[in-house]
Amino acid sequence: MDRKIATNPVAPSASSGIRWFREPLLHFLLIGMALFVVWGKLNPAQIREGGMSRIVITEDDLVQFDQVWRAKWQRPPTPQELVAMVDNKIKEEILYREALAMGLDRDDSIIKRRLAQKMAFLGEDVSGIQEPTADEIRDWYERHSGTFALPERGSFRHLYFSIDARGDAARDAALQALEILSGKAGNDPATKKLGDPFMFQDYYGDRSPVEVASDFGGQFTEALFQLEPGSWQGPVESGLGWHLVFINTLTPGRIPALEEVSAQVRNEWVAEQREKANTRAFAAMRERYEIVLPVDLEPLQETYAGLEPEQAP
Repeated sequence: MDRKIATNPVAPSASSGIRWFREPLLHFLLIGMALFVVWGKLNPAQIREGGMSRIVITEDDLVQFDQVWRAKWQRPPTPQELVAMVDNKIKEEILYREALAMGLDRDDSIIKRRLAQKMAFLGEDVSGIQEPTADEIRDWYERHSGTFALPERGSFRHLYFSIDARGDAARDAALQALEILSGKAGNDPATKKLGDPFMFQDYYGDRSPVEVASDFGGQFTEALFQLEPGSWQGPVESGLGWHLVFINTLTPGRIPALEEVSAQVRNEWVAEQREKANTRAFAAMRERYEIVLPVDLEPLQETYAGLEPEQAP
């Protein structure tokens, strides 16, 4: 008689269960749950009062969503787009609170820097700077008028002689052209045939030294503003080659009258007062702290009065 052997489904091996318990994702979830439980034990009041479980979207939030959307897209958001913005706000708030619960904000240099910036901005907002009087503005401007000095300016035309095209003969070609240009006006049509094509402009009107130097370099600019208007002169070297220059006008630098720069002076005065107020506010905050420096920084004790260096072990 044949005997039938009953077979049972293969039971999962113990090794597969062990491998499951070794999964890093499981470890991460368990650690997160443990941290949340510990935080709940340490902060029972917030849990009971719903401080961490209640998210309120206000009418002001909706108005802000609408304004941001209109500024970006030049139209009001649709109901679906408004719902999406609300969902994003809720998601951000949930992730933020969960991160706080897990202590992810601690010892984070980016968060520290951002909060420090907010404190600095808050200090500016509450500094209580009053509008300066006319006498205060006038006295301040007399002490800082050099800051508002207007640079000299010049208008000129130039002919370019390329080193790339002519090599060492570029300067000699400029000297030969200078003889031909003697007594000619700056805008004489014949002048264009004497030089090489230039990548920028042939004429520059009412330019400051900084503006000229951006195209020609400092050496050319320094020589340019020492020339006399009214005739072709040179050759003047730049980083691009050699140039013959016709100066139309040169306007010397000057200190403007207060009336010309009153708005700028007022803004600079306010900025200085704000900086002084911030310095005083920070000094008051710093007095509430004891600063401990490592022993290697003992020479800084003269700068940081009252600080005690950390003693080496």
